[in-house]
Amino acid sequence: MADALIVITDCNHINIDAEKAVFEAAGIPWKLFQCRTEDDLIANCQGAVAACNQRAPFTEKVFAALPELKMVVRYGDGVDNVDLEAATRHGVQVCNVPDYGTSEVANHALAMMLAITRKICQANEQVREGRWTYREMVPIQHLSNMTIGVIGLGRIGLAFAKRVHALGCKVIGFDIFTEHLKGDPESSFIELTSEDDVIERADLLSLHCSLNSQDAGLMNAKTFAKMKPGAMFINVTRGGLVDEKALADALNSGHLSAAALDVTAKEPLPMDSPLRSAPNILITPHMAWYSVQAESNLKTRCAEEAVRGFRGEKPRNPVNKL
Repeated sequence: MADALIVITDCNHINIDAEKAVFEAAGIPWKLFQCRTEDDLIANCQGAVAACNQRAPFTEKVFAALPELKMVVRYGDGVDNVDLEAATRHGVQVCNVPDYGTSEVANHALAMMLAITRKICQANEQVREGRWTYREMVPIQHLSNMTIGVIGLGRIGLAFAKRVHALGCKVIGFDIFTEHLKGDPESSFIELTSEDDVIERADLLSLHCSLNSQDAGLMNAKTFAKMKPGAMFINVTRGGLVDEKALADALNSGHLSAAALDVTAKEPLPMDSPLRSAPNILITPHMAWYSVQAESNLKTRCAEEAVRGFRGEKPRNPVNKL
């Protein structure tokens, strides 16, 4: 039997100094791998009691082949690359780090909203090409005349809603869980309504929900068609929520006036993606989560949770129930 240890299954960060410091302070052996597949995980993670995981797929096959594994901690909030039901069957606690970059992602979504509503990118391109007239940017709406729709009112969605409300926007929202909003005076400005109503009424729709089997492809040709003519769309959560061809079609037809994405279904965005030639779209390379401070928080908290898992201590952020 392999020696018990913590593994970092895969990580594309510049360094792992924060994780190393946590593991060494705890006196726990650890190893870094760059696993991409199920077979990579099975071959490299024998003896692992806890794993820090970025994108490598934890499936039924992997859990069955790693009997000593007791915890998987995802770098970040989403756990869509982990089969939660299989993890539960095999007694593996899945955890995430949901609170490392709430302000960063909410601020990024806000920046995207301001960029596409004020047509900043188009104006900058116009000036660089030697033209100088606001008339090419007409029309631009006053923010207080806009209804902002938010699907997903967890930490980040709520933080984004508060930011746009401060700018004078009307906010409507949907979440399958709303208990945390009831009786909260700081969120009383949000009109809670159905998912369809948010999609149909929003002048700008921003996604902040998780990716799961129910929400995969949430925004498709049918749902984009429900949006107001000229509405705008933002996604800073998971690319799999969006049918990208349908989004490109909605932009090309003019049904949507603009869109902004920080995530795509395949990353990096393929060179032949229809999004690359769609008009009035702003795309950033999955960077909404990042600041120097957020990265440090993410890496340290992920490693600390793995240490708790290795020691059999109570987890800070469990996702599945054992």
